[in-house]
This record gives sequence, structure tokens and C-alpha cells, in this order.
Amino acid sequence: MTTRGDQILDRPLAKVGGKGLFVKELETALLDGSADIAVHSMKDVPMQLESEFAMVAIGPREVPLDAFVSSKYASLDEMPPGAVVGTSSLRREAQLHANFPYLAVTSLRGNLDTRLRKLDGGEYDAIILAAAGLTRLGLGNRIRVVLSAELSLPAAGQGALGVEALSSRSDVAAWLAPLNDSATAACVGAERAVARALAGSCEVPLGAYAMMHGVAQLRLRGFVATPDGRRFARAELTGDATNPEALGLQLAAELRAQGAVEILAELG
Repeated sequence: MTTRGDQILDRPLAKVGGKGLFVKELETALLDGSADIAVHSMKDVPMQLESEFAMVAIGPREVPLDAFVSSKYASLDEMPPGAVVGTSSLRREAQLHANFPYLAVTSLRGNLDTRLRKLDGGEYDAIILAAAGLTRLGLGNRIRVVLSAELSLPAAGQGALGVEALSSRSDVAAWLAPLNDSATAACVGAERAVARALAGSCEVPLGAYAMMHGVAQLRLRGFVATPDGRRFARAELTGDATNPEALGLQLAAELRAQGAVEILAELG
């Protein structure tokens, strides 16, 4: 299926309804019975699911980090002042402005092939994409460097695929249960709790990234920023992996204490 998120390419995603545009039509197919399951990139799934739907499995995570793609430069550090970087993400935009204020950051929309074609056509000097998308489509050779989480903290759920079904379909949930990866599900659950607590369904520059820390703990990092990268609230916590939602809410509270409320108010 081709969704509205795939079709509207002339405006930034945040201005036309956000990432939920990639999900809504698939959920309609679940409701009308034309599909039994829908598969999503978890970073595109709205933070609050309607009660009719359930995420019945989250598969093992691909590399969740961002990737630098360029035909001209080997890294962001090599790019000269005024060089143009394309991204579709307010989260990436804020971090680029904060770390490389001399670069020009502009909007980039379209599917992966379209984005790479725009880069190769000279519209951009470099683009930032999710490493997972490139790898899964056999385009890992286009990655010049995978950006560290310190340089570009990922989006909540980035690199993970989720399987959604109607919450009434216990049969489907049972069939899909073996596909669930508990470690990935815990990490994604913590990340989404941060985003849900702070931003709800809004499009804001927010990153959240959890990693297993030993066998029973999660290390969770998060930030909220203004799109121009001038104001950041950052926090990090380690906590119980068996209660990822609580850890996410705890990190959200810490981000509020670091100034997230004021930043979100400024974003309107």
C-alpha cells in the first residue's frame, strides 16, 4: 500500500500531519478486514495507539543509528561552511544545527530512492538517513559513516519493525508472539514512553535511545530541543529492564527538570 505519507512530498512531514500519515491507511485496512496485520517502522508509529489496535510483536532491531550519505564528503566534519545537508527530521535538524552551525540544513522528502536521486542530482551535498532503512534495502554501501548516538541521538523506535493487529484478534497475537524480541521490545517501550510523555502525537525535535545494560537493566538517553539547536534539555538514566515504561516516564520527568517544558512551550 502507498500511504499519504508516501504521497505528500512537497511539504515537511511535521506540517502535513506527522508520521501517523504512514500508519492510518494501514490501520483502516485492519478495520475493514482487507489485512490481518500491518508492519511498521516503529519510529513512524504514533505514540498512542487507538484502543482497537495492538502492537503484537517487535522484531530484533537493526542498527538504530543515523547514517551520513554523501558522494562528496566522507563525514560531516569534512563539510565546509554553507554546504547543504538534507533531512526530513526535526530531531536530526536540531542536532545538526547544534553540532555544525555553519552548515545549511534543508528539508528532504520522498522515499529512499527519491532521496538518493536528489543527492546524486546535486540538490544536496549530503543527506542524513536511518542506517536501518539503507541496510534493509541492500543499500548499505551508500553509507559513508554511521553517526554515533552522541552526535545524532536516534528517534524513539528507530531501527525496529513492529507488527500491528486488531486488539480483538487474540489468534493473530498468538501466531505472531514467536517473532517478538523481548530486549528490543523493552528498549522501544522505554523510548516511546519518553516521547509519549513529552510530545504526545506532536512533531517535535526529540530523541530517545535505550540499550540493554547487562542482562536486566536499560540505559536510556533522551533530549528535547528547539529546531535551531540553540536550546537543549538532555538526560540519561539506567534502570530496570522489566519495567521500561516506568523508566521512560522517569526520564521524561528528568527532561522536564532540565528545561523541556520551556522548550516545548516555545515550540507551541
